[in-house]
Amino acid sequence: MKLNKLKNQNMKKNKPEIELNNQEKLKYYAAFSYIFARPLLKAKIFEYFNYDIKRAFLISEEELMEVCAKYNLNYPKDYIIRRDITDVDECFKKAFLDEDVKILTYEDEKYPPLLKEIPDFPLSLFYKGNIDLLDNQYNLAIVGSRNASSEACITLDNIISCFRKTNLTIVSGLAYGIDAQAHKSAIKNDIKTVAVVGSGLDIIYPKQNKNLFYDIIQKSGVVLSEYPLKTKPMPSNFPQRNRIVVGMSKGTLVAEARLKSGAMISARLTLDYNRELMCIPGNILNPNTEGIYHLIKNGASITTGAQDILNVLNWEIKAQDEKTSCDSLNDNQKEIYDILSLEAKTFDEIMQKTNIDVASVMVILTELEIQGLIKQANNKYYKLG
Repeated sequence: MKLNKLKNQNMKKNKPEIELNNQEKLKYYAAFSYIFARPLLKAKIFEYFNYDIKRAFLISEEELMEVCAKYNLNYPKDYIIRRDITDVDECFKKAFLDEDVKILTYEDEKYPPLLKEIPDFPLSLFYKGNIDLLDNQYNLAIVGSRNASSEACITLDNIISCFRKTNLTIVSGLAYGIDAQAHKSAIKNDIKTVAVVGSGLDIIYPKQNKNLFYDIIQKSGVVLSEYPLKTKPMPSNFPQRNRIVVGMSKGTLVAEARLKSGAMISARLTLDYNRELMCIPGNILNPNTEGIYHLIKNGASITTGAQDILNVLNWEIKAQDEKTSCDSLNDNQKEIYDILSLEAKTFDEIMQKTNIDVASVMVILTELEIQGLIKQANNKYYKLG
């Protein structure tokens, strides 16, 4: 008797449905976003029904029990009740009261491919901005302290500036401090940036970042949220937001973090997702570096410049406009370029021929390499590209 019952359940689960049109699918994706539940539970329900959004939304109590048993999840006693009072059509209307809000679903081509690899992936993401600008090939997450030091912000800005006009995408969370600096530096240097927020897209949090919010949308960026309109920025939303920032990125760069902080949560998620973790070292007397040195001691890569990021992630990033004209170089860049115009030279040989400080030479070499004007040979010599 039990075998027949189980067989009937499996037949029901695998029963073919009439193909939904895109509008109907979007209704169920939007409605799902209004059901309060752990992201992992939603993802596993979706997987259980072979990524069929309607069947996942209409899950029965027996099927929900089977999902929880299969994936060793706690059974949410009021889930079915909350689902039953969720009106699909009404949710669809509420989700798009703002005509600038669009939805990116798991089935869309622009859905970040790396995000699909995490166990608690979001089924859909609401967004404002031009999603077509993102290719998701070179996503770098940047996280750090909300009370960032000026030193950390300057260092981060210098690193990001080396990627000027490249196809890198900076992903962060629009919070105070390091997040805001990451987005600002990206905009200043014509780099694409994604802000993942912990509220509905009609509630800008923190309010002080309102101008930055709109700058991102208007200047080749996108703001994402898995939460529908009117969702307030509750404290529990931000750890969930962090998994998206990290999950859609190949690596995470941490710039200042206390031992107990949201940045450290992001760092742990980075390792859980088997992504690359990098840290910018700082003043050991600064409490915000406690987390940094804890991570470095436990194997995180030290990052002091853009080239370190490229090496760790094994990226070869070039400027979007291919070769850059030498006429556009500043004086220091032109000096280094001229030094290499006669023959290839090592870093030490370059230093012998210039009065520019070591740190600046490292930055300039990275900038010239990204612009396609020079390249490295045998990991020792620099020569014209």
